[in-house]
Amino acid sequence: MTEEELEILRFPIGKFKKPEDFSAQVIQQFIADIEAFPEKLKKEVLHLSDEQLDTPYRPEGWTIRQVVHHCADSHINSIVRFKLALTEDKPVIKPYEENKWAELTDAKMPVLSALILLEGVHQKWVFLLKSMSESDFKRTFVHPQHGRELALDVNTAIYAWHCHHHLAHIIELKKSKNWN
Repeated sequence: MTEEELEILRFPIGKFKKPEDFSAQVIQQFIADIEAFPEKLKKEVLHLSDEQLDTPYRPEGWTIRQVVHHCADSHINSIVRFKLALTEDKPVIKPYEENKWAELTDAKMPVLSALILLEGVHQKWVFLLKSMSESDFKRTFVHPQHGRELALDVNTAIYAWHCHHHLAHIIELKKSKNWN
């Protein structure tokens, strides 16, 4: 497999590109994408066998099971970061080692718990997002690994992309394996 083919498997919808437009309409679309994600993910994975769930979406990549658990872990961290940014002045967030988290035993358990967690987290997160003002979306947190401030409007765009990104990993693998 070529480097280009691996890159396509790694980023099936492309790498995140910061939008130029953060109008209310654009933000609402990002929120709608985040809101729809748990149900879309559930539809793609709930019927899969353990063997299918334990298939990596690319060579040296995570399994579908790990992707589902990663999404729960990542989105829990994201809502916490939103709440910190909304209640503190430019808080420094706590990064986490997502690859190490994906190797913990809870990332190998059945996916139902992660799907239930995602559903609850997204209900709270979307409720919060829909209540935010334009100035709230301009609030920031500091990501120490990147050494920069990140505004909540940009982070909303990142997580809308994140939902599509990991859903595409699963959908593309299912297509390549002819799984229904």
